[in-house]
Amino acid sequence: MDSAEVEIVAKKYLDSIYRVAINYAKNVQDAGDAVQNAFLKLIKTDMVFSDEEHIRKWLIKVTINECKSFWRRLSRHSVSSLDELYDNGYELPAASHTEYNTANRARELWDAVMHLPAKYSIVLHLYYYEGYSVDEISKMAVISKSNVQIRLMRGRTMLKESLEETNYDEK
Repeated sequence: MDSAEVEIVAKKYLDSIYRVAINYAKNVQDAGDAVQNAFLKLIKTDMVFSDEEHIRKWLIKVTINECKSFWRRLSRHSVSSLDELYDNGYELPAASHTEYNTANRARELWDAVMHLPAKYSIVLHLYYYEGYSVDEISKMAVISKSNVQIRLMRGRTMLKESLEETNYDEK
């Protein structure tokens, strides 16, 4: 890909890829590094992409792999607070597919998803926020379809429990 094509792809998919990285890496610095490395690999690749969706899926898969490599290299990981994310210009993704209509409830939901273990939060993010199917997530994350379904189920359960605890604590 030439630099003009990469710039077009970056403008189109940067936000989406960054959200995946934030969701997986759980901190701004590692997420930024993962996204940067993914786009560098895009520049260097000789792969021929069939369409724009192929590029997007490839970038998500490379970003996930970059995040996994950070996790392997680092002995400890800090989860960014939402305040740190917002202070660094991160925008909360739209949550139009949920029952949460207010900004506070959407922010609470996003916070709860961000604090789930990465293997659950990434599949929830890809499924609900990015709109990928179980089959597509399976291919991107290199795990079986049944494992994706299990992670979605367990992630939903953990999310529900987390939100119920938050609501109970507020009463």
